[in-house]
Amino acid sequence: MSNMFSSQVSGHIVPLELTNSRHMTGKLTQPQQQGSEKLDFGKMVFDKLQEANSLTQESTQLSQQFITDPDSVDAHDVTIAMSKANFAVSLTKSVVDGALKAYREISNLR
Repeated sequence: MSNMFSSQVSGHIVPLELTNSRHMTGKLTQPQQQGSEKLDFGKMVFDKLQEANSLTQESTQLSQQFITDPDSVDAHDVTIAMSKANFAVSLTKSVVDGALKAYREISNLR
């Protein structure tokens, strides 16, 4: 294993070396931003909230359909939709709670 020297590091870019023939080949590139659109944390959270909301609505719709017409919906589909909705809401809540905690810590710095 070779050590890395500070002269090999340029900003936040570190050159990677192929150490095993089974590793990925080619150059790794950073994802390109589309147009002039910037990644905004608030927009990203809002989009994920909408996605979690749509998963929750889909789960509710499938649950209601399962109650009213059980032959038209598979029980596994209802369970999977409910699990996806629960996971999405839990994950979104965790991210929002973490962001609020970080904001409170930053605002309490003196």
